[in-house]
Amino acid sequence: MTENNHKNSTSAKATADKHDEPIVIGITMGEPLGIGPEIIVKALYDPFVRRGAKFIIFGMDEFLEYAADLTEIEPFWGRCQHEKISRDCPHNIIVADYDDYSVPLFTKGPSKAGGEASLRFCSDAINAAKAGIIDAVVTAPISKTSWKEAGAEWPGHTEMLAAMCKSPRKAMMFAAGPLKIALATIHESLFDLRNKFTIGCVYEPIDLLNTALQEFFGIKNPHIAVAALNPHAGEEGQFGDEEQRIISPAILIAQEMGIKCSGPYPADTLFVKAAAGKYDGVVAMYHDQGMIPVKLLAFRDAVNVTIGLPIIRTSPAHGTAFDIAGKGVADESSMRAAIKLAVEMAKTRKQNAEFKIQNIEAKK
Repeated sequence: MTENNHKNSTSAKATADKHDEPIVIGITMGEPLGIGPEIIVKALYDPFVRRGAKFIIFGMDEFLEYAADLTEIEPFWGRCQHEKISRDCPHNIIVADYDDYSVPLFTKGPSKAGGEASLRFCSDAINAAKAGIIDAVVTAPISKTSWKEAGAEWPGHTEMLAAMCKSPRKAMMFAAGPLKIALATIHESLFDLRNKFTIGCVYEPIDLLNTALQEFFGIKNPHIAVAALNPHAGEEGQFGDEEQRIISPAILIAQEMGIKCSGPYPADTLFVKAAAGKYDGVVAMYHDQGMIPVKLLAFRDAVNVTIGLPIIRTSPAHGTAFDIAGKGVADESSMRAAIKLAVEMAKTRKQNAEFKIQNIEAKK
């Protein structure tokens, strides 16, 4: 065998070995006193969910055991101390146990202890993703009040992820049935929106959504529709001029960068067309403009995705539900959808990376 043939053979074997390596998904337990433990146990109990990957749960075994007992599910996972997690763990599902944290099991509502624990679950999962130990992070709901009581630097997951990943650009995206919607602005008062509404805040989610649809959903040349801000897209300035001053210039910049996008379209008709499959993705201008169609079409199965990060992060599109925690009645549908989407996104990213490597090797 010649030296070149030997190199090609070695490279091909390495690529094949990497291709055969299972996807590993990290799941953070979120607020221990919320419904996180219950929806994780219920979602992973589904064999169709867990057959797609290996899973590491960053949480507390005591709470997961309690959730299993509550729902009459026999525990089906292994356990290790959180310092000892690794990608090649022999168990398909393992709990990285934080039993050194003390959270009273039968208390209700936000707490400093719950905030400290859920912060640690999340930060360790992010670091594991950055280190390549896991291929994606699925985050169960946290209590922003608990995080505040624990002295967190960030108000929530998105800000923490962006800071720890050193990502200057980020956007919130929701996958719900046929819709994939990115938001230009998030938690802004409608009356304050005018002072923060810029060409950049419209262009950025167009750009990030375009990249995400290519990298994680395998859409080579996605068509993105951009919603108007005002009724009837402003009617040539009669009902507001933001479409002319801000949204249209942002779309033009995106088009000049090679992104296939169009608009601004009146939101009352845009989402009907998007739900019918006319567009691959939509950029909504403000929180409720995007969230109302998401929750109308797929309330139980909607998934929150943070785009613009170097790692994959999905999450159920609901909160901690303290009012039903510990009752065994929580609906795990959104968590199940978040796990399945994380697996699909990780597999698509892996396939894209392997395809690029193969093309590079073929050109040598």
